[in-house]
Amino acid sequence: MGDTDRKLFILDTNILLHEPHAIFSFQEHDVVIPMTVLEELDRIKDSKRDVARDARVAIRALEDLFRDATPDQISEGIPIIRQQEQSGTIAILADYQLQETIKAFADKAGDNRILNATLYLQNKRAPREVVLVTKDINMRLRAKGAGVRFVEDYRTDQLIDDVQYLTKGFQQCEGDFWQGIDQVESRTLGGRTLHTLSRAPFEPTFINQYVIDERSDFAGRVEDISPETVTIKDLSRERMMSRRAWDITPKNIYQGMAMDALLDPDIDLVILTGAAGSGKTLLAMASALEQSIERGMFDKIIVTRNTPDIGESIGFLPGTEEEKMMPWLAAITDTLEALHKNDHCTEGSLKYICDKANIQFKSINFMRGRSIQNAFVLLDECQNLTASQIKTIITRCGEGTKIVCSGNLAQIDSPYLTPVTSGLTYMVERFKNFEGSANIHLNGVVRSRLAEFAEENL
Repeated sequence: MGDTDRKLFILDTNILLHEPHAIFSFQEHDVVIPMTVLEELDRIKDSKRDVARDARVAIRALEDLFRDATPDQISEGIPIIRQQEQSGTIAILADYQLQETIKAFADKAGDNRILNATLYLQNKRAPREVVLVTKDINMRLRAKGAGVRFVEDYRTDQLIDDVQYLTKGFQQCEGDFWQGIDQVESRTLGGRTLHTLSRAPFEPTFINQYVIDERSDFAGRVEDISPETVTIKDLSRERMMSRRAWDITPKNIYQGMAMDALLDPDIDLVILTGAAGSGKTLLAMASALEQSIERGMFDKIIVTRNTPDIGESIGFLPGTEEEKMMPWLAAITDTLEALHKNDHCTEGSLKYICDKANIQFKSINFMRGRSIQNAFVLLDECQNLTASQIKTIITRCGEGTKIVCSGNLAQIDSPYLTPVTSGLTYMVERFKNFEGSANIHLNGVVRSRLAEFAEENL
């Protein structure tokens, strides 16, 4: 299959479910797909799980590659042609012919066959590097325990090495903002005050990034970036903290920055990250109601979120699509109740508001293929989405639509996602230089002193 400089990558099923075209990501190296993986893809493609589509896409990609190949060529490996250039090769290994070498975990027959295939190729292809690629952490541990020398996670879609390097959407200057600034060119344009300063002290900087200082005096947002200078729009911290949306005012400067982005008609995508209880959903819903009912900017509010087992579970719940979604969207209904808790009749207010604002609760499964116009879209719990799922939803947004994506990277439920591979992390990194988006990490828990203590100490 080639010389010793080229590695041999064996792919687990979850790699092709996570990224159906992963087979094209290994450059000049060779890829092996065990027969077990094809059998598992076959089982999944006909299931009701939300990964069934990814399984079908992966199978079609393999079928396109092997369409004209003979059985001998398939077992030896055929060239992968990508963008009219040959990279490595891809082969299918009939791993059911191998003698069983690992007898532990008999209930995991598929995993054992993949481990056997890896050990078989490791011995047969020595001294070449044979690498098992899997997103299953336990599978990686078992492989190392079974004697597999090289085991890796699939990191091609990983944009940062550690979530601590993820941009927070704002930067805080030490002391007074104006201290140490030698040259500034200020001008007023249409009621807005803009300051043009040297870019160097603000590096790394991105468009729509907020700038605050420790003295609690200055607050601004990056409006324009040139190779040498940066232009900051002066927002006035006092004015930002007194902004009101549906009778909600910011409780801290982080919420103030979030509300500024949520109420800005020039920003189409707002990404809110932060701990549980930092106010992500409350601010988003308050801004949605304010702009839909009071200002008439949107025709409807669409609320959707990922539910890990929704593909199988939603059908067994009674009622319409919206009624089926209610158990998963309780966080939104709780927020609506909190916004109207002082009304004479909370239940009556909620019904009136849901009708007047045209609030629709939708399953993420039914978002594909739609074109959403003049709507405020709230995508909750984004940390459980992959990059391709987020792309599916964002590409639905048409003219006059604003989308808010919120999530907490410390609360990932998906078995194959980590904070660095979550679609939320991917989106923050990809959109940080886009002038139509803003990202704010909300520090501090404002839900209650109990929630704040639990967040810090548990």
